[in-house]
Amino acid sequence: MTAPAAKTAPSVRPRRTSRRSLPGFHLTLGYTLFYLALIVLIPLSSLLFKTCTLSLDQLWTAIASPRVLASYRLTFGVSLLAALVNGVIGLLLAWVLVRYNFLGKKFIDALVDLPFALPTAVAGIALTALLASNGWVGQWFAPYGIALAFNPKGILIALIFIGLPFVVRTVQPVLADFEAEQEEAAVCLGASRWQTFWHVILPALMPALLTGFSMAFARAVGEYGSVIFIAGNMPMVSEITPLIIIGKLEQYDYAGATAVATVMLVISFALLLVINALQSWQRRRLGGRS
Repeated sequence: MTAPAAKTAPSVRPRRTSRRSLPGFHLTLGYTLFYLALIVLIPLSSLLFKTCTLSLDQLWTAIASPRVLASYRLTFGVSLLAALVNGVIGLLLAWVLVRYNFLGKKFIDALVDLPFALPTAVAGIALTALLASNGWVGQWFAPYGIALAFNPKGILIALIFIGLPFVVRTVQPVLADFEAEQEEAAVCLGASRWQTFWHVILPALMPALLTGFSMAFARAVGEYGSVIFIAGNMPMVSEITPLIIIGKLEQYDYAGATAVATVMLVISFALLLVINALQSWQRRRLGGRS
């Protein structure tokens, strides 16, 4: 006779308990959607509803007049150029602040955040005082016929000033967390400094760099306070689109102002979608390499 097989106790799996920082998923999600609708969706929908009160002829007249089209070209063109300049300068500045130690480093690091804290009107007045033909900086260019204020050049300088911190502060932590072993491995394989930067460091920084670029661009498109003092506000020359919107509001043309604002919203949203698509593609490419 064979002994009966011993009964094995069924294995009991430990119950997984999900721990969240904020208790109540449905409650927090509801508050999130509520505030998102209150702060973002409702104002944007009211903007679209007000624009829809115009007829097609009125809408086309409001958004496609020569003066408005010139403001679109100036606003988006200079904002894009300023964001590109900030992408290069911000990367260099973040590199210096992370990779080098020098006298006054903490002061320069704190100075980067100055455009965040400085009121835009104060920034515009200060830049105008510096770049005007009789200013501390502008007086050196005036004898050569170069005017840095009251023209698109002044707008570009103002937008570079207010957008630079976005690039520096998004790239700086990523660069600080970058593993030095990857650079050492590239050097051991015979890569030069430029090859190491171009093929190892820059791809890792590209998502953060694109994020800073998009934030600087978005801030530049909607900037008003620091620009109106230094732009000169000449129609067809140095008049930005936010000033067009303010002018229509002062004339009680609320529907025309919302129509122009809607065009800016659509163009900005489309450009940000393109930038986000580039970020996703860059992340997938980096994930495929690893």
